[in-house]
Amino acid sequence: MMGRPVAGPALGAVRHGGRLVGLCARAAMPHVWGYFLLEILIGTQGVAAAWLTKVVIDGLIGQVRLADVLWPVTVLSVLGLVRGVAPLARRYLVAEIDRRAALTAQDGLFKAIERFVGLDRLEDPIFLDRLRLAQQSVFAPGRFVEAAFGIFRGTVSLVGFIGSLAVISPLVTGIVVIAAVPGFVAEFRVSQRRHKMFMDIGPAQRRELFYANLLTSPQAAKEIRLFQLGPFLRGRMTGERRAANAAKRQLDRRELTTQTGLVLLSIIASSVGLVWMVAAAGRGQLTIGDVSVFIAAVAGTQSGLTDLIVSTTAAYQEALLFEHYEAVLRAAPAPVPASAARPATVPALRDGIRLRDVWFGYSDDHDWVLRGVDLFIPAGATIALIGANGAGKSTLVKLLCRFYEPTRGAILWDGIDIRQLPHEELRARMGAVFQDFMEYDFSAADNIAVGELSALDDEVRLRKAAELAGIHDAISALPRGYQTLLTRMFVAGPGPAGSDVGVVLSGGQWQRIALARAYLRQDCDVMILDEPSSGLDADTEHDLHTRLKDIRSAKTSILISHRLGAVRDADLIFVLDDGIIAEQGTHAQLLTLDGDYARMFSLQAAGYQSEQVGQP
Repeated sequence: MMGRPVAGPALGAVRHGGRLVGLCARAAMPHVWGYFLLEILIGTQGVAAAWLTKVVIDGLIGQVRLADVLWPVTVLSVLGLVRGVAPLARRYLVAEIDRRAALTAQDGLFKAIERFVGLDRLEDPIFLDRLRLAQQSVFAPGRFVEAAFGIFRGTVSLVGFIGSLAVISPLVTGIVVIAAVPGFVAEFRVSQRRHKMFMDIGPAQRRELFYANLLTSPQAAKEIRLFQLGPFLRGRMTGERRAANAAKRQLDRRELTTQTGLVLLSIIASSVGLVWMVAAAGRGQLTIGDVSVFIAAVAGTQSGLTDLIVSTTAAYQEALLFEHYEAVLRAAPAPVPASAARPATVPALRDGIRLRDVWFGYSDDHDWVLRGVDLFIPAGATIALIGANGAGKSTLVKLLCRFYEPTRGAILWDGIDIRQLPHEELRARMGAVFQDFMEYDFSAADNIAVGELSALDDEVRLRKAAELAGIHDAISALPRGYQTLLTRMFVAGPGPAGSDVGVVLSGGQWQRIALARAYLRQDCDVMILDEPSSGLDADTEHDLHTRLKDIRSAKTSILISHRLGAVRDADLIFVLDDGIIAEQGTHAQLLTLDGDYARMFSLQAAGYQSEQVGQP
């Protein structure tokens, strides 16, 4: 029972450690081999120096000629040079392995994240804690190589010193070695507790980072300053740090107590051996050189055992962290239904998109967001989705984009379940202007080009898209035109001195940037317009919807808006209520039906009329 907590994770750590060494070897093979050979040299030079010192001492006491001890003195001088240069070479090699392996590991980690078809994993707090630990292992993978080769170096050194001790006194050798065994077991258990502690405090550390980002975020700064939230958020951030520190402190104290006991045990063992050696030398059973070898061997054995324990536990800890990295890499995309004839490409939309009895909930603990939705979106038609907040409009669009998969039912693209289609090609056939579009801390050109990366270096396409979106003149007037940074988070040049600081656009200008991205995908099959005019003044909103009509022409378009005047010319209007299609039809048909749509339209129309009547 006592061995199982160590043996099981230890075997797993060996497997993960082997794969971590393999990653470092692929990224920096010459440096790994160089480090390996250097560790052999460092591991053997201590033992060699101890025996060479014995030769010199015994020779001098025996009054031999100076020429007879010249060669061991020369070799000792060379070994001294090795001791001086080796740490410098080791530091360089570890740093280079770290740089190369971290680059490879980081690229692999984020490549794995790109494989996630939907958003569910990035909204899973347990997975996010594991991802944070995976990023820690990516930060310095060379630390494992350093620790693993430290085990090898310590083993080489230890074997040499224990062999030296065994030649002089097998009994003392046994005492010193046995005294070290509890250290291995104790350090492994401490490493296991430390790994569990990191998992336990993961949520607190992520919340601390969340509060820190809030306190330095330009987007949050207005409300934080106005509502004087700084002390409140800082208090919460500090509380999370204190909770994490308390867990670390408890483990550190336990480790301190354990290691202190082990040091005392080691000192007692070495002291017993030293007393025996002095007594033996006094009886003439050992030479002064033997005593020097013994003292060096005891010190080397204790140092080697300590080094071996530290390196082993460090490697163990790094291997446990790397397990999280491998878990992220192993995380497969959401399963797709089995299909004997899965299409290799996504065909152009000819018939339309059908939602067939689609049910969806974000988790088992939440209510259904969509409850058996059935609707058909004809190819080339413009349909509108309206309804109260939380009715399921945006969720339906997320399912169509395969950000999530239906819990039940299916979404068909010309009769093919979209889960059977390559998600990259499916999304390539879609364009979108989302309500919560991104404001990238990029240049104006890059902010538009993210809508279609093939246009990244195509100034003509970018300018045309900006002109169609009505933002070209504003961009041209910026200090560096299309190369102006649309952020004040960074500078345009290589450093702060003499570099250009970016600009901040208005909300309406940012929406036109988002519209320009959509224009870059004019050849797409489906255009999604999710509240594209929210927060705009009347003139800007009218101009925006006029331009959106050009985008929607000859495309299958899905328009979500609370402004019913913006959807009245849609070919079909679907009214969502509590996750179901409550009404559907044209604007005229829904007014004649005199249901929820007619009521909402009348309320909005009355509001506009009352405003006009009240104007002087």
